[in-house]
Amino acid sequence: MAMGSEGGTASEYGRSGAAATPRSHGEWARHWAYPELPGLELLRARYVRHSFPRHAHDGYVVCAVTDGVEEVGLPSGVIRAGHGGVIMINPEVAHTARAGVPEGWAYSTLYPSAGLVSEIAEETTALRGTAGFTETVAVDPHLGGMITGIHRAAEAGNALAADSLLRIAVARLLRSYGGPLPTRTPRTAGARAAVRAKTVLEERMADPPSLEKLATELGTSPFALLRAFKHVYGMPPHTWLTDARVRRARRLLEAGSAPAETALTVGFTDQPHLNRHFTRIVGVPPGAYRRERAGRAVGARTYKTPGRAFT
Repeated sequence: MAMGSEGGTASEYGRSGAAATPRSHGEWARHWAYPELPGLELLRARYVRHSFPRHAHDGYVVCAVTDGVEEVGLPSGVIRAGHGGVIMINPEVAHTARAGVPEGWAYSTLYPSAGLVSEIAEETTALRGTAGFTETVAVDPHLGGMITGIHRAAEAGNALAADSLLRIAVARLLRSYGGPLPTRTPRTAGARAAVRAKTVLEERMADPPSLEKLATELGTSPFALLRAFKHVYGMPPHTWLTDARVRRARRLLEAGSAPAETALTVGFTDQPHLNRHFTRIVGVPPGAYRRERAGRAVGARTYKTPGRAFT
């Protein structure tokens, strides 16, 4: 979603853009994928009261804050970024996000896949192993401008500019703030139990065992498993499971599954249950997410809740 000029309306978004409410009317967001940029998802949004619970991503997160202040909670502590700030998060790093000032924040976010970042790193850097970010926040208005430029080019249907800017931006981010990521080999018995617990929860997502039953199956105690799981994945098993259900729901929605059917498949009690967690974690409701992926974004309706609006 193109932000346009500060304080302007959000109604001019090129061929692919979906109309959103003006900034003065509250929160808005667009989460979408441009078919000409495989391996990338995009989010433009303004949030005031919305906060993201602890969650993680399969791929990388790179966002440029364009207004207000975003506050992100990471395992290493809380970081804040205002206009001109760039936030970088590696795959599977648990984090939260919320407004750092009463007026909220606006940002342009890229979600490049691990494969895309690996491809760019291999071609443009000398990094060994898995490339990632060694910094989590930087004040870099130039790179921030490139990130918003990727969004604008994609929204205008300019594949050549969008792809070129994307590769240049990721390469510069890796050269300036990147390095090899440490390997995540589970070395302790507790870590190995956590990995096995994750596998069980993935396989039995719709009907998971209790913590006590899970620990018994794995030959450990509930508190030992709880501590180990949180150490390895940055969140307790029940929080991780909610995040995993939303991730799987995203894949089902992208494949065309209806939200009500998706909710039951991944283990939510009903569609409102899915809506609540999906919107909190992804930033847009599942219906809007599915419409974008189905290519029906032009003229999309605005999703509204009290004090909020999402396309």
